[in-house]
Parts: sequence; C-alpha cells; structure tokens
Amino acid sequence: MKKTINNATFSGILFILAIAFAAPSSACTNYIVGKDASKTGAVMCTYSADSYGSFGSLHFIPAAKHAPGERYEIYDYDTNKHHGSIPQVPETYNVVGHINNHKVSIMETTFGGRHEVEQDSTGLIDYGSLMYLGLMRAKTAREAIKVMTSLVEQYGYASEGESFSVCDANEAWILEMISQGHGSKKVVWVAQRIPDNAISGHANQARIRKVNLKDKENVMISKECISFARKMGWFSGKDADFSFADVYAPADFSGRRICDARVWTFFRRHSTGMDKYFPWVEGKAKDAEPMPLWVVPTEKVSLEDLRTAMRDHYEGTPFAISTAADHDNTPNNNIDEGDPGKGIWNMPYRPTPLYFKYNGKEYFNERHVSTQQAHFSIISELRSWMPDEVGAVLWWANDDCNMVPYTPLYGCLTKAPRPYDTPGADDTHFSFDNAFWVCNWVSNMVYPRYSVIFPELKAVRDSIDNNLTQLQKSVEEKAVAMNDANAQAAFLTDYSCQKADEMLARWKQLAVKIIVKYNDMVIKKEKNGVYEKTPYGLAVPPIRPGYTEDVKKAISEYGNGRYAKPEE
Repeated sequence: MKKTINNATFSGILFILAIAFAAPSSACTNYIVGKDASKTGAVMCTYSADSYGSFGSLHFIPAAKHAPGERYEIYDYDTNKHHGSIPQVPETYNVVGHINNHKVSIMETTFGGRHEVEQDSTGLIDYGSLMYLGLMRAKTAREAIKVMTSLVEQYGYASEGESFSVCDANEAWILEMISQGHGSKKVVWVAQRIPDNAISGHANQARIRKVNLKDKENVMISKECISFARKMGWFSGKDADFSFADVYAPADFSGRRICDARVWTFFRRHSTGMDKYFPWVEGKAKDAEPMPLWVVPTEKVSLEDLRTAMRDHYEGTPFAISTAADHDNTPNNNIDEGDPGKGIWNMPYRPTPLYFKYNGKEYFNERHVSTQQAHFSIISELRSWMPDEVGAVLWWANDDCNMVPYTPLYGCLTKAPRPYDTPGADDTHFSFDNAFWVCNWVSNMVYPRYSVIFPELKAVRDSIDNNLTQLQKSVEEKAVAMNDANAQAAFLTDYSCQKADEMLARWKQLAVKIIVKYNDMVIKKEKNGVYEKTPYGLAVPPIRPGYTEDVKKAISEYGNGRYAKPEE
C-alpha cells in the first residue's frame, strides 16, 4: 500500500473513518520463502496491507471467457478514480484476494522512490490494478511478470515506485518498478528471482541492488532501466555496477529504520549474522552496509513461523517499544521500561503519524510489522505437487495480524465468504456480519489495556489457528481424492465459507466476553469459563490489577512526590 495514511476515529460502536490525509507514513510488509527453504516444499509469501482509512474487503474475480471487443475498466486501487480501460483478453482466471486458481500469488509494498518521478506520470495502470491483471492473465510467476511489464510499457504506469512479490508453486520473484515521470507514461523496472533455498522480503524500501545482467534465467530488466538513469544524471558507472535501489530509491533514515528494519527482524529470526546489518537498519551510520536481498535460513520455515513473523513488534531487539509481554506472555528484558509511549498497560503500538515535533525537534515512532493500521494480512501457500484447485491457499486475516486468526481461502473458490465480502459494509458503515469491523471492534477494546486483555485474545486466536492447521491435511486429502475439479471447488468453497463464518461467530463471543469480564478497568473472576458468584448470586468482587511496577515507579517520582500519601 501507499506511504500515505488516513486518520481514524471511534464513536460508540461505530467506527467512522475520516478521509483527512495525515503526514506520509510507510506501510505494508512482504516476506517470501522459497520452496527449498520451507518445511513443506511450498513457496510462501506474506502481505500486511497497511493503510489507515482502507476497508479490508476480499477481492474476488471469477474466471471468465470474454467476447471480442470487451474491455477491462481501470479503477485506482487507492482512490477508486477511473483511469480508463484496456482490451480484455479471451480468458481470465479465478482470483481470490492475491492468489489465482493456477497457484500464482502477487503482493506488494510501495517504496515511492525519487520525488522527481514518483507521481508525475500520465500512465493508465495503477499498481493495484496491475496485480489483479497479472493474476487474471498468468499461469506462472514468469508469465505474470511479462504480463505486468508489457501492460505498463504499452499503457503506462500510474503509481509511485513499487516492489511486487510475484510467486508461483516453483519460483519466487521480486519485481520493482517506477515511472519515468516528467509527464511521460514510460516506466523502468527490474526483476530478480529469489533462490529456492532462500528467504527474502521488502517493506516500503526498494531492495534490488546489483544484479547479474548476464543471468537471463534469473534476472529481467527493462531496456531503458540503466540508460534513463544515465540520462537523468543519477548513474555514471559500468552497467555491471548498476543498483536499482540506490539509483531510483536511495535509502534515507525512513527507508532504513522504518522500512528495512522490518525485513531485518524477519531475517534475524531465521538466519545468523544479522547483527552485522544493525547499523544499516538503525539508520544512523552513513557508511553502513546494506542488507542482502535474500538470506539462507538456518532451519526451514513453516507456516506457523510466518504467522509469528507477521505478528512481530521487534521483540528481543533494541527496537522493541514497550514492556508488553512477548508472544509467550513473558517479559522481555531487552525492552526499555522507561518508554512512556507504552501507556499504563504496556501497549506495543504507537499512534500515527510516524514523525512528530515537540519544541521544534522532530521525533519518530518505531514502525513494526504488526500494526493497527492493517486492513488485512495474508499468507499465500503454493504447493506444486497438488492439483491447481487444492494447491493454492490464501490464509486471510482482517485487521492487525497480531490480533486475529488466519482462515484458509482456496484459489478455486466459486464465491467469497460473506464475512470478507459483506453487502452494505464499507469504510463508513459498520456491520456485525463483517469480519473487518468485528475484528477491529475487538482489537480497539484490547489495545489500550494490552497487557491485561491480550492474553485472552491470544488464547482464542491461537486455538483457531491451531485447529485450522490440524484440519488442513485431512481436508485437502479429501479434496484431492475427489479427482474432479468442480467437486473440489464446491467442497473447498463450502469449507472456506464455513470457517470464515465460524471465525466471525467466535470473535463476536470474544467481544462480549471482553466487555463483560474487563468492564471498568477491573477483571471479573471466573473458573472453568464460568464467572464466580457469591452465595447470594452476585459476582464476587473483581480483581483490581492497578498499575504495573514501572508505572508505579513513574507516578511515585512525579511532581516531587505529589501522590505520596502523608504519614498519619
């Protein structure tokens, strides 16, 4: 998503989204796992779609055949502005979110790039439309890259600089492109294949640097990518030394600390030697060594590992921003207990904008992977050994991925689950039938009292995640045994819709429990899921958790002992 975010306000039960733009802010995170780097042999890719004011609804585009003369209308992914139309192709494929029924997945993060070109284009196709066109028209990742690049070369590119994750069940690629600007519809781009035994990622900072231009099997590049840079005076070295990221999106402090640090924390989880790149992601040292585009993990990465990585708040690193419990609900000694932004109950989130001024000096908030501004988070799992109808699954979660479970959606679906595509629900209309709003409702009750209520949410979240993981093998074995594409599609559509409905129902129950159990900043006592009662039928006196020790300390020191009780 774009680096521009919106502000949101909450009123009663309804969340009314204001469309007033705030200061620029980085958004979105993609992680990539090659087939030989994953535990199951699947190619996997993640996407946290982060943008304030955006409504998290599933894009579902049924496979179709098209008559000569039909056209595809281009509506901007961010603004809904109509850009125009292009000729439709004879056949398009089934698209469920960010996968298709041929096991292709396309995701993105926006890096913006040089201000001289980033928004000065007369192109037709924006980055969001480009992803869906690639999914509708391609059966492999390589084909998707050719579809996407040929379309922008013919019709022009209408967005800022963008990094795309383009994957299928056998290969994973990163494609980066930016407009030539200056009133032109022209574009420059480069694509690099990620080795099968490696993991990679991007998070709003261009990541492709020097590439082997002779390696036509693993590198693709536009004809004018280097020559345009020379023409603009941005590059004068040998072609072999050309770096797309350094030329078209030089990394400033934001590009390193706010963006690349999110990739670093993923690499750090799965590879050794990443402390070497701490000076780069810290963003202070000018001569720091940039991170590599990919690393080889010390152990193979699982679906569960990716869920955990998408829920990251820099736990265990110097960038951790509160004393909040980590994902095992144990305190982390590396966290600075003096950080006042954590609030009374150790919230590991910060309000936007990312930068703010006080007394004439500018400050920043850490930007971690898990963020309240996410409108959906997904993990694509692409398996080459399975039939197309079963082999592509999109694990979908509305809202901040730390605060919700993932449910499975298969590329063969014949309809979108109602909780993820709800009639009448949008960015200004709340619906109890809609997962985006119900999940946000629960999250916004938990955020301010994170350390007290989050363990309750986490238990339900993990229970759903674990249950769906255990069911996956048997469900897919049953689907494969059907040996009929239509039967498989019908079966997996029913299964995905059922699990989406069950998740929504369970989250409504959680919402009710939170408001009852944690009402008025206390905790009602319960035993085996039943609230304890006095012999006279009333609830027993609740637990009053009060302040954490570090907050007590801060209050005791405030105002020269203002709150110290005098000796009697």
